[in-house]
Amino acid sequence: MNKLQVIDLFGIIKRSYPGFDASPLNVEHFAKYLQDFPYETACENVEKYILTERFAPTIADIRGKLGDQMDSQRSKDAAAAHFANLDVWGAENIPPPAGYWERGRRLLRGEVDA
Repeated sequence: MNKLQVIDLFGIIKRSYPGFDASPLNVEHFAKYLQDFPYETACENVEKYILTERFAPTIADIRGKLGDQMDSQRSKDAAAAHFANLDVWGAENIPPPAGYWERGRRLLRGEVDA
């Protein structure tokens, strides 16, 4: 979703929640967290939300369950790629690439990998 689509989405929200903050600063904030999210799905989620909720939606409300599903799919894809690499390394009887074990240790310590 791009900024123009966020602005359009804010129009839908503002019509049902007149007190909603549709300022340029809030557009930037929402756009940052919705850039990887499909606009059509966001609109559907907002329209469903409006039917039952009294307060304006948050980013999490706009992302809805699909956001959880997309994050889960990304994790599954990363795990599948990792296991495919392990299979290749095992079949070729070669050690993992340089830095592999250190990167794993950093991840276990909770350090962010760039």
